[in-house]
Amino acid sequence: MILCFDIGGTAIKSAEAFCADDIRPGARVPTPGGDFARFAAVLRRAVSDASTAPERVAISIAGVIDPDTGRATVANIPCLTGRRLVADLTAELGLPVDLANDADCFALAEAGIGAGRGHDVVFGLILGTGVGGGLVVRGELINSAGGFAGEWGHGPVAQRIIGDQVLPAFACGCGQTGCLDAICSARGMERLHLHLTGEALDSQAIVAGWEAGAPAPSHTIGLWLELLAGPLAMVQNMLGAGIMAAGGGLSNSRPLIAALDRALRARILRRLERPLIVPAECAIEPGLVGAALLGLSRRGRALA
Repeated sequence: MILCFDIGGTAIKSAEAFCADDIRPGARVPTPGGDFARFAAVLRRAVSDASTAPERVAISIAGVIDPDTGRATVANIPCLTGRRLVADLTAELGLPVDLANDADCFALAEAGIGAGRGHDVVFGLILGTGVGGGLVVRGELINSAGGFAGEWGHGPVAQRIIGDQVLPAFACGCGQTGCLDAICSARGMERLHLHLTGEALDSQAIVAGWEAGAPAPSHTIGLWLELLAGPLAMVQNMLGAGIMAAGGGLSNSRPLIAALDRALRARILRRLERPLIVPAECAIEPGLVGAALLGLSRRGRALA
């Protein structure tokens, strides 16, 4: 059995994975973000409370592991930042530890049991609090040792001029200006709408207004689609993904995902008559499923 954790700034969720078709979600407990000893104690308690002794631990986490140093950067769990997290948790738990970030685990889940089944190259497309993604090739993460692969939302590439509309280069949390994350995430869409109209609406209201045909939200969403579709076409031309599975809060609008799919397919080299961007299908928590699939694959290698 693989003991799986999906760890965010608010909560630690767990599951027991016996195989890809038998993943059993378990407890949810608050994340002790400021104290590593307490954080490790929560995981040790889950190990001791497991229904059967786990063979290894697999973790999805909202952070990044530097592939050269093994050190973690986890903005919303300060006690983990700067640690060689895999090594530290292996020592604390006395078990092999597999770890990937949440976007990568989302992509693994969709490739394994979701919308990406049957495709060699699957891009997990995150459109929510952030713009990001993860890449799975033939069932394996492209960045198995950690790193920043799939983070297409960062870099100063957002268009400033679309038709007669001039847009500002919004500052991004990564320290740059002009990132897609800063203008096309849920908060970015709100920032864009406020700039265009002077009206403060949340992203759900903007999307709902667009779906209803309201002029101001329709203008905002039209520009949002233009901002995303070009850079995403470059990503697709480079990756050759068979499917892009969309997750995150904005993906809850199927008309919005369908509109982005049409805009993307009009801009890529390969002409596709079928959808390329589709809503994610993983019914269970994708972080837990992705962690489970990661741990199960590593267990298979260890037994080989």
